[in-house]
Amino acid sequence: MDDPIEPANLRFLRRLVTVLTTVMICGVLVVIGLLVTRLNRDSPILPQEIALPEGASAVAFTQGPDWYAVVTDRNEIIIFDRLTGKLRQTVQVTP
Repeated sequence: MDDPIEPANLRFLRRLVTVLTTVMICGVLVVIGLLVTRLNRDSPILPQEIALPEGASAVAFTQGPDWYAVVTDRNEIIIFDRLTGKLRQTVQVTP
């Protein structure tokens, strides 16, 4: 029995599918690796307690490398030092 000769375009298509499958597997592995390394990072240290002015309540919270800020329902932003917890600045927001 003779083996039939495979057409060139069919051989090219088989190699192309193999290469694309390999690239897709590598891409999925890279995405999984990035997710694992990003999710295992240490989360930033948040303060246990924040002293707001009397009668003010927090609406939003944000943080930077060495500070954190609280937006209150009185339209003000209160910025605290991350290490000491002391008040750095108060910004009035005009509506």
